[in-house]
Amino acid sequence: MTRPTKIGVVLPHGEGDATPAGTSPTTLGWPAIRSIAERAEAAGLDSLWVFDHLLVRMEDEPESGLHEALTILTATAAVTERAELGVLVACTSFRNPALLAKMAATMDEVSGGRLILGIGCGWHEPEYEAFGYEFAHRVSRFEESLDIIRPLLRGETVSLEGDWVQARDAVLRPPPARLDIPLLIASKGPRMMRLAARDAQSWNTAWYAAPDHERFVSRVAGIRAACEAAGRDPSTMEITVGFSARAPGHAGHDDEAPGATFSGSANELAERLADWQAAGVGHVITALDPCTPEAIEWLAAGAVGYRGSVRARPT
Repeated sequence: MTRPTKIGVVLPHGEGDATPAGTSPTTLGWPAIRSIAERAEAAGLDSLWVFDHLLVRMEDEPESGLHEALTILTATAAVTERAELGVLVACTSFRNPALLAKMAATMDEVSGGRLILGIGCGWHEPEYEAFGYEFAHRVSRFEESLDIIRPLLRGETVSLEGDWVQARDAVLRPPPARLDIPLLIASKGPRMMRLAARDAQSWNTAWYAAPDHERFVSRVAGIRAACEAAGRDPSTMEITVGFSARAPGHAGHDDEAPGATFSGSANELAERLADWQAAGVGHVITALDPCTPEAIEWLAAGAVGYRGSVRARPT
């Protein structure tokens, strides 16, 4: 029997995440975020995710922000039991890498071994400037950070005198309860893809409404080529995708490109999820616009229909 693609959802921890287009954006507090997380888990979704941004300042758009990612994810770990928990993705520029590894080990402990540690090099320069982080050499900083994070999570002692980060006999005490915390890397450039092929269990690309998008096809080809160049079987790299979706009854944004966000019935959603599986995607991470309780139920209904179609296929 074919293994179903996992279906996850991004929690609404940013301004406007739960607000329909055309209305004044509001930010949910923890009780409402907790309710969404518990509802998503109870509805059978496989995973819950958070974005890691400090501030969003896009040209010609209102300034916005999010609750701090790792704090929200740890709180979510304490009130859920089954769903996997992921960061999409933790920016290695924002935290000392050894500290990030320690935070990840603690989150995994709180969750009972459900963490997927997503990491990336960052991209949004205004938040770097606002919070006093250096924007240059992000990939080089990421590579050095990865050379600290990965062995620490394996229970090793690490020393590294890099150009950008350092660790001197660093070790995680208590040691990680799980020495195989899955590492997900979001990447698109050749250097980042090389690092993903070297060290990650999963690779992420985003955001898409369908797998026939030219950029999606090109980037999947890129990560598979990177795996082959590293001497790794590409089938051992789980492909994860950020999926933009909107439940029926909600209008799109005025500046939204046609076809940028999927919308349809639960049955049509089930078919789209099957399309992602056919494209080789192992985990679909859904950004709902807006993320409301009703949208969670719609996503869960589509996931149920999709899983039913997988079980019905002949083996």
